[in-house]
Order: sequence, then structure tokens, then C-alpha cells
Amino acid sequence: MASQQPEPYSNPSSEESPFAGSITESKTPSLPPRLLFWLKVAGIIAALYFFIVGVGGMGHAFKLFGAEFAERVLAATANPFTGLFIGILATSLVQSSSTSTSIIVGMVAGGALSPEGAIFMIMGANIGTSITSILVSLGHIHRPQELRRAFSAASVHCFFNLACVAILFPLELATGFLRRTATISAGIFEGAGGMRLSNPLKAMTEPTIEAIAWLVQGHPIVMLVVTVALTYGMLILIVKLLRSLVLKKLEYFFDTHLFSTWQRAMLFGMVLTFAVQTSSVPTALVVPLAGAGVLKLIQVYPYCLGSNMGTTMTAMLAALATGSEIAVIAAFAHLLFNVVGILIIWPVPAIRNVPLRVAERMGELAFRNRLVPVAALLLIYFLIPALIVFIVR
Repeated sequence: MASQQPEPYSNPSSEESPFAGSITESKTPSLPPRLLFWLKVAGIIAALYFFIVGVGGMGHAFKLFGAEFAERVLAATANPFTGLFIGILATSLVQSSSTSTSIIVGMVAGGALSPEGAIFMIMGANIGTSITSILVSLGHIHRPQELRRAFSAASVHCFFNLACVAILFPLELATGFLRRTATISAGIFEGAGGMRLSNPLKAMTEPTIEAIAWLVQGHPIVMLVVTVALTYGMLILIVKLLRSLVLKKLEYFFDTHLFSTWQRAMLFGMVLTFAVQTSSVPTALVVPLAGAGVLKLIQVYPYCLGSNMGTTMTAMLAALATGSEIAVIAAFAHLLFNVVGILIIWPVPAIRNVPLRVAERMGELAFRNRLVPVAALLLIYFLIPALIVFIVR
């Protein structure tokens, strides 16, 4: 199937760009080339660690505003439309669909929210989770060619989720298909509870995030500024180091192993997201790789869909931990939303290529005007949802 998909970009390595540098062109020839190579690899790993710390720290900053912050936002729903847009807005603020869907599941278990209302919020959360990738793409704003590729890679996730909502929101509104199917599926897990999964990434980064929070004395605004600066600083460092390495070799590794087929890319996205229990970090990690030309848009696309699947496991585990049947129903609705969305969109080339083409077009617009990503971020994730919630309420 992958061979039938049109490739939106030519091979980035064939472009005349600053990515063509090699190790031998380094300004520090006194170091042996092999040692220099491994030092740069170590630098990339360290930068990735602090990049993830920065992303996690942004979410932590919003938690410092108070435990009730996201709950107040999520609880302010009265109908499916406000539920959808509050889901977008709340997830955009905490930058994690896993966090918002876990809160939603907890609210359902506590009786503060109905399963029906939770389903529409979860749809919005799926859209909101792609904001982190859009924010990361802005780190390439001073390099138009990189910005074109990075913003396209970030946009394809957003527009696929928008397509899913455009199809399944009216279907659920008219038939209650997801709620009914989730209720039947949840019956299988009746009586299950107490399931927990360790998060190795959180265990590795949480001490550093807590240390930053301690240094800023728990001030949420300062914490947000510091972690945003850290995220973008590490992004710049990652891109510079990637650009200085032999990208042909990195591209060959991805092409022949992790991203060689759409099935592998989708599975890798699902497994990685399930392992770290958040989709924000895995999807954000591929943005600088796409910007540097290591990954193509057609490879990022199925990876993001796999990430959508992986993030449903966090809500499922949270629901099973509550032991509440209606919470499990809400979690199954989240899973079914993503599964059904992929089954409807991915197998049909005419539908599958819509998010791909829109994302490619958004990248071209960003290349011509660097304010486009900023405008898209503000409109999709904040202004339109806030306006709709205000009007409908």
C-alpha cells in the first residue's frame, strides 16, 4: 500500500541546503572523526532528554496553577459542541491528551460527567494533543525550508484528527454509535481494576522537572517561560547536531528499519506512545527529524496514527484503576474513536490523502509567510474553541 501513496516531497537530501554538511567539514579537526561523531550522537541524546524535560515541564507548569485548573475547564460543558471545544482548549493548555482524558475518566467515575459528554470531550482532546508538535515546529521559524517540512509534519497529525472528528462527531450525535459499542465492549472488563503501568520516561525526567520547579520556587509563569526556553533551546541544538552529521546514514536507518513501511511506522508510534504514556512527546520528537530532512511527511503520517492508538492505553489504565464501569465505557469510547477513525480514513486513498495534502499545503504557506504557523496555532487551539464555548454557552 505504501508504494501507492504519492510522495509529497522530493528527497530532502537532494536539495541544495545546509543539511549537506559532513563530519570532515567540522571546525575541530584535531578530534578524530569517529570520536567527534560519537560525541555528537551523545549530544543529541542529551539534548533529546532535556527537550523531553522541557515538554513535560510545560505541562507541569500548568499543574502549578492548581489541581482544579483543568477540572474547572473540563467541567464547564453543557452540550456536545461545548464539550468538543472545551476538550480542545483544555488539552491545548495542559499539552497532553493523556492528562486530559485521564481527568475526564476520573470525572466520569466520580459522577461529575456523563459518558456521553465525555466522548465529545475526548474527541476534542485528540485535536488538542497535536499542539505540542505545532509549538515545536516554530523552533524552525528562522529557516524557511526547515519550517516547511517541520510544520507539515506537525500539521498532518492535527488535520487527521480534525478529519476524524468531522466524520465521527455527527455520526455519534445522530446514533450514539461509539457509546453503544463502548458499553458492550466494557462489559468484558466488568470487575477489573487496580491496573497500573510504570512510566520509565516519567521516572527519568520527573526529578529534573521537579528540580526546575524548585529552582523557580513553584511559580507557574516562570516555570512556563523556563521550560519553553529549554524546549526551543534543545530543539535548536538537536537540529544543529543532526545537520552536522551524515544525514544520509540516519535517513538510511529510518528508511530500512523503523519507517520502512507504513505498518512499521504505525506500530513504532503506537508502541513508543504506549511505553511513555503520552502522545505529545513521541509526535513532537519527529518534528525536528522532519525539519532536518531525515523523515519524510509520508513516513510521519502513519507514525502519528499509531501514536493516537498508543495514547488510548493511558485512559484505559486510568479507567481500570478506578474500577468504575462507566469510566471504562468512556475509555473504550476513546479507543474506538481512534480505531474507527483509522479504519475509515486510512484504507481509502482519496480520503487518506486529504490530511496529507492539507499538511503539505500548510507547509508551503509557512514557507511563504512565517506567521502562518503562529496564526494556525492561535486559531485552531485557542481562539476558535474559546469563541465557540462562549457563544454556545
